[in-house]
Formats: sequence, structure tokens, C-alpha cells
Amino acid sequence: MKTVAVTKIGSLRDPNEDTRGVIGVIDFPEQPLGPEDVRVRVAYAAICGSDPHLAEGFFGTDVPIGLGHEISGVIEALGERATRTGLKVGDRVAGNFLRFCGTCGPCRDGKQQFCEFIQDYNRPGMAETVTWHESQVYKLPDNVSLLKGCLLEPTSVAVRIADKTNIRVGDRVAICGGGPIGQLALQMMKMNGATSLTLIEPIVERREMALRHGADFVIDPITENQGERAQEITDGRGYDIVIDASGSPRAVQGLLDVAAKGATVIYGAMYPHDFEMPLNLSDYLYLKELTLTGVFISPYTFPRALQILPHLDLDELTQSVIDLDNAAEAFEVHISGKYPKVVIRCNDLDDKGGK
Repeated sequence: MKTVAVTKIGSLRDPNEDTRGVIGVIDFPEQPLGPEDVRVRVAYAAICGSDPHLAEGFFGTDVPIGLGHEISGVIEALGERATRTGLKVGDRVAGNFLRFCGTCGPCRDGKQQFCEFIQDYNRPGMAETVTWHESQVYKLPDNVSLLKGCLLEPTSVAVRIADKTNIRVGDRVAICGGGPIGQLALQMMKMNGATSLTLIEPIVERREMALRHGADFVIDPITENQGERAQEITDGRGYDIVIDASGSPRAVQGLLDVAAKGATVIYGAMYPHDFEMPLNLSDYLYLKELTLTGVFISPYTFPRALQILPHLDLDELTQSVIDLDNAAEAFEVHISGKYPKVVIRCNDLDDKGGK
């Protein structure tokens, strides 16, 4: 079956064609359908900001590396024991690209994100079909289209970020990074009663998008003094919650300085594996008592992400759609930053639900 994959390791942004990473469409064998499995004919697979990192060898360098974990589609086959959740052939679905085993120590201790067998069903979804365990697959609400449904997984990340903030109604919130996760987190923080809701983002179109979706303020970290603006917006108090969704080593450096005393700071992105950020323990953990935490994956969030999906404005995140055969072009558009999100159409399926 046709599958989008990394066929050469290297940065997709490398100007040198000889060393640049390469994305291609190649033939992968269809995954076997086990007794508890579900085979999905994939409609859409969105490009995640982490996908270019796979091309750089973040999780290994053995090519080809199949891509795609933000998917939606229609069930075309069920294993004989895939009956516990009521899924049926023809159902419109999305899913969690990871299967939690439920039996290892971390799973039984309420820490599924550290499941010791998490790679068992991590199969590429940027393909004609994907076969996952029944526990990974969720039926989409009737009022969510297949196109918007492929954003269930990034929505689950935003839910996980919201969980880790422990937000209180009225908390002042700043978000750094106006990509898809930043924009989804912004909408979610607004729903949770955030005030002085601020997006820190250098790209003007993404700042304008944030203002359309609930931001009270935006800061351009290139042309404005980020610290001074934060003080103005929060009346000198700083933000109670600071979320980084940029993954940029340069961007994260000043975020601790805009945090209020006692604030929670969430590092909600993927960072270069060799990046080390200096941290003055006396200033930030002793005197300011900041709580610093990160986000790896999104356990326990998919049912709630499914509930919130119909209430999110996703039109601007689904405006760029490119066919599977042109996947290399889709990644070029993604790298260009022209659109906040790029979606690959893997099959042209009739969508009888949603809008």
C-alpha cells in the first residue's frame, strides 16, 4: 500500500540538496488484521510538527520510516473479537496512534505515557490504510467531518496541556508559539476561563489568527520587548500559566521571566535532544516557586478530546489539503509555514457526516 515515509535522513530545511532529508511515497506491506484489530481506510492524515524531526533522525535513522499519526478514516474491516466498543464497518473514525498495553508496571500505576510496550502498534497512518488495535480507535461525532476529525490527536495534546496547567478560572495565561498546538491550546484555555490570554508569536498571520480565536493580546517577540509587554498586560504580576508550544530553544529562554510567582510553566513541544537550558534554581524555583513540567504524549485524554472537538474552530487548520501522491510537496508547504497546518488526503472518501 502507498505510505508516506522518510527515505533519507537529514533536515528538510537543509539548503544543500545532497544532505537534505527526503520524504517519499513508497510501498509498505499492509499490516495484518489481528482478532482485536480494526483496519481503517484513511481519509486524511495531518502533518505534525514532529514529523520533520523524524526525518532528522530523532527516533532512529533506519529508513524508510513510515509517517503519520494524526488521521481520520472509515472502518473497512474488523477482527472477530474487535467488538467491545461497538465499532462497525463503515464507521467514521479517528484515533490514538499509540496502544497502551494495560499490563506493564506504568500502565497499572496510572502512567500510561510510560507504557513499556508503547511501540507495538505504532503504525504509520499517512497511508492508504492503517490497522490499529480496537482500543486505539474512536468513532467520530456525526457533526465532525473526516477532515476536521484528523485533528483529534493534536486536540488530545491540547487537552493534556490543559490538564497539566491545573488552570483556575481567571488565571492569566501566556502561550508561546502559534502553530496548531498553540492555537488549539489557546482555544482550550479560553474555554477554561483564562484572562489576559496572550499569544507570543513572530509570524503576523498566526498572531491575527489567535486574536480571531479568543486571544486578548499578542506579542511579537522580534519587534517588541517581551518582558515589558508581559508586565504591562498583567499589571506587573506576570502570568499564572505559561505554555510553550513552539519547541524553539531561542523562544523558551525568556518564558520563565514572564511567569508570575508561583506560576506553572508547561513545556508542551518537542525539543532538540541536545538542547540544554540554563536554569537558576535560586531565582526560579526558590524565590519564585515555579512549577516546571513537560508533555510527552496524551494518555487519558482522547475521550474528552472527542467531546470537545465539535466545539473548536478548526477551519483555519484544515484549509491546506494535498493528495497522497504529492506528499513531498505537502511537506515543502509545511516547512514554508504558509499555512498553520497541512493535511494529506490519503483516499477520496465520501463523508456523510460533519461539516
